[in-house]
Amino acid sequence: MPVLVGSFVRARLGASLLVVWLLLTGFTCYGSEHAATSTLPASFTDLLPHFLVEPEDEFIVKNKPVTLTCRSTPATQIYFKCNGEWVHQDDHLIERSTDPNTVLPVMQVTIEITRQQVEKVFGLDEYWCQCVAWSTTGTQKSQKAYIRIAYLRKNFEEEPQGKEVALDQEVLLRCHPPEGVPQAEVEWQRNEDVIDPVSDTNFFITVDHNLVIKKARLADTGNYTCVAKNIVARRKSTSATVLIYVDGGWSEWSKWSACGADCSMWRTRECSQPTPGTGGKDCQGLDIQSLNCTSEQCPQTVSGAEDVALYVGMVAVALCLTLLLIVVVLVYRRKKEGLDADVADSSILTTGFQPMGIKPSKPGVWAPRPRRPPQCKNSHLLTIQPDLTTTTTSYQGTLRARHEATGKFSMSNGPLLDPLPNGSHTLHNGKLNQDNAEFVSRLTTQSYFKTLPRDVANTSYGTFNFLGGRLTIPNTGISLLIPPEAIPRGKIYEIYLTVQRWEDLRLPLAGCQTLLSPVVSCGPPGVVLSRPVILSMDHCSDACLDNWAVRLKKQNYDGAWEDVLLMGEEPVAEPYYCQLEAETCRLFAEQLGTFALVGESLHMGAAKRLRLVLFSDAYCSTLEYNIRVYCMDDTQDVFKEVMQMERQLGGRLIDEPHVLLFKDSYHNLRLSLHDMPQAHWRSKLLGGYQEIPFYHIWNGSQRYLHCTFTLERLSLSTCELTCQLCVWQVEGEGQTFSLDFNIAKDTRALDSEFMLMDSSSTALAGPSAFQIPYLIRQKICSSLDAPCPNGADWRMLAQRLKLERHMSYFSSKASPTSVILDLWEAQHFHSGNINQLATVMSDIGKQEAMIFLVSDGEC
Repeated sequence: MPVLVGSFVRARLGASLLVVWLLLTGFTCYGSEHAATSTLPASFTDLLPHFLVEPEDEFIVKNKPVTLTCRSTPATQIYFKCNGEWVHQDDHLIERSTDPNTVLPVMQVTIEITRQQVEKVFGLDEYWCQCVAWSTTGTQKSQKAYIRIAYLRKNFEEEPQGKEVALDQEVLLRCHPPEGVPQAEVEWQRNEDVIDPVSDTNFFITVDHNLVIKKARLADTGNYTCVAKNIVARRKSTSATVLIYVDGGWSEWSKWSACGADCSMWRTRECSQPTPGTGGKDCQGLDIQSLNCTSEQCPQTVSGAEDVALYVGMVAVALCLTLLLIVVVLVYRRKKEGLDADVADSSILTTGFQPMGIKPSKPGVWAPRPRRPPQCKNSHLLTIQPDLTTTTTSYQGTLRARHEATGKFSMSNGPLLDPLPNGSHTLHNGKLNQDNAEFVSRLTTQSYFKTLPRDVANTSYGTFNFLGGRLTIPNTGISLLIPPEAIPRGKIYEIYLTVQRWEDLRLPLAGCQTLLSPVVSCGPPGVVLSRPVILSMDHCSDACLDNWAVRLKKQNYDGAWEDVLLMGEEPVAEPYYCQLEAETCRLFAEQLGTFALVGESLHMGAAKRLRLVLFSDAYCSTLEYNIRVYCMDDTQDVFKEVMQMERQLGGRLIDEPHVLLFKDSYHNLRLSLHDMPQAHWRSKLLGGYQEIPFYHIWNGSQRYLHCTFTLERLSLSTCELTCQLCVWQVEGEGQTFSLDFNIAKDTRALDSEFMLMDSSSTALAGPSAFQIPYLIRQKICSSLDAPCPNGADWRMLAQRLKLERHMSYFSSKASPTSVILDLWEAQHFHSGNINQLATVMSDIGKQEAMIFLVSDGEC
């Protein structure tokens, strides 16, 4: 404040000198003959400062600061005051100029207000600023400018509800947008097209944002969505389906017909004024009336040759129907006999479909199929196994050995699996023998693959044909499903799957963007695929698309990264489509390449999942003891790397990992130790806690962020350690570890539990890579792909599997059922129960597609 007073005094002194100079100059001009043309006002010393520009209300969007501007004339000093406190003079940006018309001095001052300044008084009072201007005469205050943090909440207070309305009736759809600052603007959409009441006067939007359809038309049938938006975000309500139906109406009766041979006449009418449509009611009543003729009107007929012809025709029709019935019975019995030959024996009747990975009891010995039991008390589920005898020799031998070991499959002739052209290719089934080191060294000699990592432990490859298969990188949650028929018949591809390291790629991120998944490569790029493959990889977002703008990035041939889709707005015609699950992303890709998920938070509610893991030295012979706390993205690939690194350092896991939701609030992460027995231990930490900066975590580029707590025991005989380790985000969520263990005895087996999560083969080719047998899959697709009037088709299958959000994508494919089953295979390879899928099919009412119920009489 002394600085301010000193400046004010100097300003008053300078202004006084200026007044003296102006008075002298004015006196001289007054004595001259041109005194009337003087441009300087005689009463300059009496002017109070007035504002040319005053600060206005502003909104802080996300984390961008706002600028307030003040301009006044004549002014010697201008300062801002915010919430009653003077802003420091160093924070003012001052510009001085002269008004060319009045030759008066003009001063302009600007300041910046940040989100942190506003949040300090959040909840107590609104944050305001005003500027104060001084002149030689006095001071003036500007209007107050209020600075608010802009936001738009997620949930609508009231959403539109679907309706069925008769033609020409009025329709009212209600909508109350979510709370927001500034208040959200509302628009309505019909089938994703914006409704404009100006161009279509049949629509009217009320003051409270409700939509009125004045007179319902057939064209008004559709899905209506209420859209709320402000400067921060854009929200959509759930769609409300409006169905405009038309009840049928009768036309006028026709004229009476002439009297017929049966001595009756009739007249008709049609349900065509209007014709019932879109679920409207049919006309009530008869569409034909008959009336007996009078005896004079009846035609005179004579029995004779016409009656004989009628009787002969009736006999001929009866004979034809009898022959047709006999043919149907014969065909049914023949099909039933063929079906019985392919039905599995009674040992699997009660278990639905058997998993494909069956361990043989005695390899190399052919076991005859057991005889069917004489009777069945209950109905059972029978499975049909595919006929594999027409494939090439090596493929047949692999499957035959496997089927012989189980002793349950009959090898009958059939054209299910045709051999490759010329019979020159070997079709693999089961685990593939791999030499990853040789494959990686051979692959990286090619020009495009020189940038691939030479990390053999995180690379998987295999040779595949039209039967498809699966690649998996163990303990990473990363896999690639190659569905049957994805590779064209006659083609054989050598496909790889690998995890890229951040330091090798330097994926560019801007602003609030953060890496949400590992960077995964599958290839080779450019191979021709008949159907999309499914790439599965973990992500660490909260899986709420209302909080995120999640983009799939792909690296092109030049090494540059490009956006290929925005999650939630995927065009179904594009070669890529994503399903975002709670912890996993499923990418449908018609082209192979290098992919990564990048998220940009839409507001402070967006959160990343962090996995908190505690390690210590497995053996300690000194007084010092270290506890390392890792704060990493909650994905399996990062956890695997940390486990491998700690194993090399001789560390051990001292507690189960915890998950923390880390929000985009610009607040740091803090870690502290509590309740440690002071008589035996002390901490070497100088402060009360350690802190990891927000940007180090949010950026996602530092994969192994950790803090080390160095403890000192007062005696070498002290081995028991009990304490509380707290990890929390400032003004956010936190987790607490309760530690109680002996540092000299490693009694925990958590290392082995977490490192042996996935011991399956990295590459599986052919039917062994899938749970659904090939023939069963074909029957399901042929049964459900065709639309069914009652809805018992692929749409009901997607609904029962909770995949209805992707209906538009499934419908764009030649076989929607096949794509749904591919996704089911990708989701349930390790934990799927084929009986659950059989139950779903039974609920749909499509038992003939995969399940056959056998009655007691047929047993």
